[in-house]
Parts: sequence; C-alpha cells; structure tokens
Amino acid sequence: MKLKEINRTAMQAWSPAQQHPIYLAAGTSAQQLDATFSTSASLEIFELDLADPTLAMKSCGSFSSPHRYCVLLASSASDLHLPSGVLIAGGENGNIILYDASKIIAGDSEVIISQSEKHTGPVRALDVNSSQTNLVASGGNESEIYIWDLNNLSSPMTPGPKTQPLEDISCVAWNKQVQHILASASPSGKASVWDLRKNDLIIKVSDHSNRMHCSGLAWNPEVATQLVLASEDDRMPVIQMWDLRFATSPLKVLESHTRGVLAIAWSEADPELLLSCGKDNRILCWNPNTAEVLYELPTSTQWCFDIQWCPRNPAVLSAAAFDGHISIYSIMGGSNDNAITLQAEQLSSSFGNMDPFGTGKMLPPLQLPQTAPSQSTVTPLKKPPKWIRRPVGASFAFGGKLVTLDNIKPAAQQPQQTAAHVVHISQVVTETDFLDRSNHLQATLTAGNFLEYCQTKTEAAQSEFEETVWSFLKVNFEEDARGKYLDLLGYKKEELALKVFLCKTLNQFFSEFTLLTPSTSHRCSSEVTFILMTSCLLFLSDVDGLITQALLTGDYEAAVNLCLHDNRMADGIILAIAGGPELLAKTQKKYFSKTQSKISKLISAVVMKDWLDILETCDLQNWKEALAAVMTYAKPEEFSSLCGLLGSRLEAAEDTALQAQACLCYICAGTVEQLVAYWAKAQDSCSPLALQELVEKVVVLQRAVLRAQGGVSPDMGALLAEKMNQYASLLASQGSLQTAISYLPTNTQQVTVRNCALNYPPAQQFMPAAGTPGIYQPLQYSSSTASPLPPPPSSSSSAAAVYPPQFMHPASSQPAAPPVISGSPQGQPFSPPPLSSGVSFQHGGPGSPTAYLPPPVARAPGIQTEPALFPASQRAGLHSAPDLTHTSMLTCKCLSEVYSWSYTWCFTHIILYSHPLQSIPTEKITKKPIPEEHMVLKTTFEGLNQKCLAAASDPQTKRKLDDAHKRLEYLYDKLREQTLSPAIVGGLHNMARSIECRCYTDGLNIHTHIVSSSNFSETSAFMPILKVVLTQANKLGV
Repeated sequence: MKLKEINRTAMQAWSPAQQHPIYLAAGTSAQQLDATFSTSASLEIFELDLADPTLAMKSCGSFSSPHRYCVLLASSASDLHLPSGVLIAGGENGNIILYDASKIIAGDSEVIISQSEKHTGPVRALDVNSSQTNLVASGGNESEIYIWDLNNLSSPMTPGPKTQPLEDISCVAWNKQVQHILASASPSGKASVWDLRKNDLIIKVSDHSNRMHCSGLAWNPEVATQLVLASEDDRMPVIQMWDLRFATSPLKVLESHTRGVLAIAWSEADPELLLSCGKDNRILCWNPNTAEVLYELPTSTQWCFDIQWCPRNPAVLSAAAFDGHISIYSIMGGSNDNAITLQAEQLSSSFGNMDPFGTGKMLPPLQLPQTAPSQSTVTPLKKPPKWIRRPVGASFAFGGKLVTLDNIKPAAQQPQQTAAHVVHISQVVTETDFLDRSNHLQATLTAGNFLEYCQTKTEAAQSEFEETVWSFLKVNFEEDARGKYLDLLGYKKEELALKVFLCKTLNQFFSEFTLLTPSTSHRCSSEVTFILMTSCLLFLSDVDGLITQALLTGDYEAAVNLCLHDNRMADGIILAIAGGPELLAKTQKKYFSKTQSKISKLISAVVMKDWLDILETCDLQNWKEALAAVMTYAKPEEFSSLCGLLGSRLEAAEDTALQAQACLCYICAGTVEQLVAYWAKAQDSCSPLALQELVEKVVVLQRAVLRAQGGVSPDMGALLAEKMNQYASLLASQGSLQTAISYLPTNTQQVTVRNCALNYPPAQQFMPAAGTPGIYQPLQYSSSTASPLPPPPSSSSSAAAVYPPQFMHPASSQPAAPPVISGSPQGQPFSPPPLSSGVSFQHGGPGSPTAYLPPPVARAPGIQTEPALFPASQRAGLHSAPDLTHTSMLTCKCLSEVYSWSYTWCFTHIILYSHPLQSIPTEKITKKPIPEEHMVLKTTFEGLNQKCLAAASDPQTKRKLDDAHKRLEYLYDKLREQTLSPAIVGGLHNMARSIECRCYTDGLNIHTHIVSSSNFSETSAFMPILKVVLTQANKLGV
C-alpha cells in the first residue's frame, strides 16, 4: 500500500533508527535528467508524517549542491555528536562528501562537514559499518575500495590489493555479525570477501555462468556466512543466495523476475524478508530461506532503480523510480481510497472556476473516472513479520495455574540451531491464610477430631461472641448436650440448689432473729438487725429469678418450695401439677381463675406444654430464658422447629445485638440452611477468610446433625449449595482441586466446578493421519533432563491416562519423569504425528531439513534390534509393557512435557526402527567394523555407485564415480569411529531411504540442509562426493 510520494528523480537515504521524527533525504541522481532537462542539483530532507492523509511529504530543508550523486547514505556517527546524524554522498566525480543533516533542516548555508576526492571515477557504492558507525566503505572504478573514518577523511585505507583484472565496483556491504568482514561485487558477476584484520582477500564467489551482472549485494542479518547477489542481466534475472562454507554453488536461487534485478534490500528486523526490484516493473518481497514470494507491491510502469527499508519503522520501505517519483510503501496492506480521493479533489480544484478562453463561461466540473473499490485494497504479507511476533505471553488456567511463554532469540554465533520453545506452568497462590485454614479443616474432616478442633477455635477466638459460637458448636460433640447448653446459658443446677438453700436459711434466720430481739435493745443490736435485714431483702427480692432458674433447670421441688415459702400458693400448687396427677384436680381451676402474675405464662406453658405461644410472644430481651425453656421441655420432634422459630424472631429484631444471637438458636436447632441464610444477610464482606469462617461452622454443624440423626445426611438447600460451590471454586482457583471436589454438593444442581474438574484435559496419544510422511529431525539432547527414552506407545491402545490435578508449589522447577507407556506389539510400525498436528511446536525453520523428507520405511515384522545408542540398563525397557496406571500420577504441570517427550520419542524411533537391518558378508580387513545399525548406509551408497557405473557410458563420468568409491571411505571411517553428530547420522539414514525409493531429488534436498546446518570440518570430506553420486543417479535414471 502506498503511503507517501515525492516528485524527485533522486537517490534516497533514510535517517538512522535512533532519529525521531523519521526523515528521508533525496539527492539529485547522476546520469539522469527530468522532463525540464535541468542540470541543477539539490539535497532535500523530507519528514515522514503518517498522520497526514495526503500523499505529499513535508520538506524540512533543502541545499543547492553543485554535485549530482551516484549514492546517498545516512549514519548516526556517534563520534561526531550530531543531533540528526550525517549524510554521506558519493558523487559522479569521485568525491565523498559529508553533510550535517541538522544544519540542512535548520537552513544553514555551511552544511558540508568534510569531503575527499580520492576516487578516480564515480563513487557507485557506499555502506556504513553497523558495529562502528564511523567506518564507511566506498567503491568506484578500477577496483578501488576505500575504508573511511568519518572523523578524518584525509587518509583512507584499503582492504587489500586491487583485484585483477581491474573492474568497476558496483556494491559494497559490511557483514552484520563480524565487523571486520567486508564484501564487494562488480558487474562481471564476481563477489569478493575481504578480511580487514589480514588486509587481504579471503574468498571469491562466482557461479561460472558469465551471465551474472551483479547489481546488488546484501549480507544475512543473522547468519554470518550467508549473502545474496542480484543480477541485472535480462538473460539471468535471478537472486542467488550463497553460503561461504560451501561456495562452489549457490545455496538457493530466487527466480520470479522476468527481467534483470536492479536493487535488493534485506530487512534487519526480519531476516525472512528480502526486497527486490527489477526491470519488469515489479517490487517483490521474498522469504530467502524458502525462495517464496510473500508479497508484491503495486507499482507503476517504470523501473525502480533503488529500494530501501526504513530503519525505524520496519514495515515501511521506499522505492525510487525512473519516472521521477520516490514512493513510500507499507507491506502491512491496507487501502488507498483516501489518498486517491484527496488527489482527485486536488486535481479538480486546480481546474475549477476557470475561463481559459475568455468567453465568459466557466468550465463544467471535472469528471474523474471512478475506480472499483476492490482495486484499491492491497493484501498484506502471507506471514506475520517477526517484529509483531509476541515476545512473551501469559494466561491463567483452571486450578490457579499460570501458563507463560517466551520466544528466546538464538545466539548470533549459532543461528542454525533451533531455539528451545518452553512453556512454563506455575501455581499461583494468593490467599495463603485461606488455604492453610482450609487444609486444617480438611484434615479435621478426615480425622474426625471435631472436639479438639472446636476447642482450638474457641481458644483462638478474637471476640467473646466468636468464643460463644464455637463453645455451642463444641457441645454437639459432648455427652448431655442439653445440660451443657444450659451451663453455657448460665443455668447451672448446682448453683441453683445452693441459692435456694441460702434463701430458705436466711429467711428462717431473719424471722427468728426478729422475734428474739426486744424493742429495748441496745444501739449495737439495732445496727446488726438493720444490716441483716438489708442483706436478706436484697437476696430474697430475686425469688422470681430463683424460681425461674429452678424451672429452667427442671428442679420441680425447688420451685414449689420457693413458691410455698413466699406464700404463693397458686404458683406452688400449679407447679405441683407437673410433679404428679394428684395435685392437678385440686388446684388447676383455682389457679387459672386468679390474677396473672409475672411468671404465670411460663407456668401455663409448663403445665399445658404450649411452648409455641411462649416463643411467639415472649420479650426478645429474655431470649435466653425462652431458649432454655425449649431445651428443657420441648419434645425431640419439635425441638428443632421451636429453636428455629426463636432464631427467626431474633433475626427479625431491630436490635443488632439480638440479631447476632439468632445463629445460636440455629446451631441448637441444627438448621444449617437458616444459619447460612443469616450469615449471608449479616455478612458485609465477601473475602475468602469470611467464607472460610462460614464453612468451618457449617461443616462442623453438619457433622453434629449427622451424628444426632444416626448417620442420615439431610438435604442441602440451594443457598448452602451456592456457598459450598463458591467455596469449592475458590479452593480450585488456589490449586486445591481434590479438596474442592470434596466440598461440592451432590444433591443439587450446583456442579459447575465438578464438571470443570472432570473435564480437565488428560494426556492423550496422538496418531498420525493415514498416509502422512514422517519427518526427519536431528536428535536433540537436553541437559535439563537425564531420563532415558521410554518405549514406544502402543498404537492399538485407545485409553488415555487421566491425570488428577495436584497442588504444585510455584517455586517448583523439577521436571516430572516421563510417563511409562506400554510398548507396541512386535511387527507393528510406529508412525509419528502428521505435520499438521498441533501436538507440539515445529522447531525446524525454513532452513532445516524437516520439510523435504520422504515417508519412513516400515520395519520388517519380527525384528527386535536394540539400538546401540541406549545403555543396557535402558535397552531392556524398550520391549517391556509396564502398567499404564503409572501415568495417572502425572500432574497437570507435566502435560506439556509429556507431549514434548512423545514428539521427541517419535522421531528417535523413526530413525532407529524405520528400516530393517541388513547384513553384508564379512570381509577380512584390519579396520574396525562399521556399527551394525550404520551398515545400511555403506550398502546403499555403494550399491548406488555401482548402478551408476554400470549405466554410465562417458569415460569422464566413470572416473568421477571411481573416485567417489574411494572418497566414500572417509565416511565409513567416521562411522567406524562414531565421530559424526546424531543430526548428520540421522540425515544420512534419510538419504539412504530416499535412494531406496529412487527419490533422488529428495535426497539432494536433504543433502543441502545437512550441509547448511552442520560443521564444515565434519562433512567436507564426504558430503561433496555424495552430491556427485546423487546428481549422476538422477541424471542417469538408475
């Protein structure tokens, strides 16, 4: 999508990545004229403002220059301490000029920092060292290459002696990884690589076709040994990718241009993006690793001679064309509708309201052709670029698990090794106090020691009311619960008996003392009499209280005695009714006909056993008395409902102190649902600890009710089920899954957490789709795990192990052992997962051999060969079938490790078991024998060589094949010594399978990727000759 446009025929240069705002410098191009045939030159700086919807770019500064430029470059040049950097220009007269960009923007006249005319011809190539920004390389005529220090242009250095024959230098480029390596190219098609430490040429690259006219050169931003060359020859419009470790032929050839390529640019933000523009009026964006065209920019009908990436905004690029325009594009797609509309309006306004012919008539409005909206929409790249890839990620999972990932950038020294993609699963615990108390409660429920638990909670209570609640709960697990409830309410039979005895004794003593004392007693006697009378009156004034306590404790005899002693015959007689039927007929009618006293209602209730009326009408300030009466007289079948009624009245009271006592009545009644409803209404906090407080009380009360009902569990109401579901969910969020399940209600519909827990994904076995080819991947050895490879999983088993959730400490970093899975039957081949499977990450990048491999060859039935790669202690386990139930001990944290382990195991066994072992006749040689598992390599390669010799008719071809037979001994020697890496050995085995299938093209692809991903010194002795044999076999069709 086009963003901006500059109407200039000029060379271009972006401001450094550190510069903000973004500037684009444009210098008048040499050897080019515009439509006005003007010979003037200028250097202008434009600002890139993407917020402006118009196509035009704002000019920030301009400088009239006497020079035209062949190349223009910008550098931060930190040593020069310039705020906007420095512009480096190469002129057509061999001059190198340094400009201060900030002075050009400010409009100063003295903008040149320094200049030099060391070159004898035009300066066609410039490049700044990315490691030392003060070093600049330039190239000109007659093989001239100079290294300039921007601090001093007077004495440049050369990288070495001039190449012969002398030729023009069209491109220079510094290596992005090694700062002392410089590359140059010439139109003849040869590229030279220089080492500045040695001050000499170290290698030349050429394809020997004599048709490569180099117009562009660029180093791989990550792989230090790879570079690309572009050819402007119409007979060979290609881009070649070279690896200096194997400089005999190009590693890849990018062929989509139909005419010569004029310029290339490799993105430093994403090494998988390479731009090219050519004479076919196309601008293509490649993936150089796969030779695939990812994006084609919509361009005009003119050639683009220069193309560059914006260093600060990696999605923006600029292209300078011969039609006098510099266009700014974005590779992220979009629509040009707004820009096209604005351009049309501007054009229309330029001609509006004009009378060009002096006729007095205005021109009609300009009618512009309307284009289809679909034509202005530009599709983005086929793949997301690297700079928008998520560097890290985190997500909370069920059970309090935190899943995190990070994309680790590989080290620059080892770019070909696949970086490990690790997913971390950790346990997050935020409510430690809540979890500790929940574990304590769970341990109490398991052990059943509720008496000790209630005693501990009573001692640790923070308030008097909390202590009273736990004391009431504790009584449920003791003998004589009602008697203990009376004690807690303050009605103790022993104390009542003592008070009654003292009352009777003092009354009798007072009466006798009054009769014995005459009226003429001394003053001392009067004082003693007054003191005794006062004490007795104070004590006897609470006779009603004593009678009440006697009745509440069930002491009929004491109550009757107090009434008779106080001359309250009716009360005494009616109380006697409860003592036996003899008094009932005599006194009942008389008693109820008398005036009501303070406690007559209580007496009536005791006699008539009408406690419902008492509880409905009593003063709530006397709730303890009412509850005690129910404790004493209520029948077992009505006890719970009466206590619940009193609790309901207390809960509905306006006094908050009385409302709080309602829970005591609910505890006595054993009505868990009412207790939960009161707590839900009275609790003003929804914190986990408050919920824990409720659950502790409810669970203990439930056990008490269960104990009282002889083991019959009552039904759970909806409100209690909701609270227990909430509690279980909170436990599950902290990782206590098993505990959470134990609290879930079984007789309600609130089973959300149980369903989630039962649906927790277990480990599964993954089988490939039918016909899916195997994947070659080198064996990976991790230092973090030392566990042996387990046996292959059974392909006939369909049951998946269920992994129960476990509470894992967040700091735990020990990897779980891989699961033990039963082995497969003999003769049944094992297939890896298909390429499209989402079981694990595909770590093989575009440069790895994983995308070019043939399907594995099934192992012959009956062969039980143990690989030498495993020790004897581990070899025995390859054919055993351990119990699958061991896998159920895996935790949820191990799931990703199981998948990753299974994936690595699949590829290991493909390599070890995918081909039947063959034997060869024993030869009498003095060398060590080749290991048995690698004999197939010698048999296959020698057999192919013999077939090629038999089919070849050219003497030169036969000599090559004879030489190949001798040089293959280097490979066999390395196999005997076992000095090759597992990756190379695995690749050789896959090449052998391709040869057996006569898929020589696949074998060559595998050969290329083995070479590009291995050490040169390890494979240089035999890999080139293998390529010769494969090439001849493919040519001869053997």
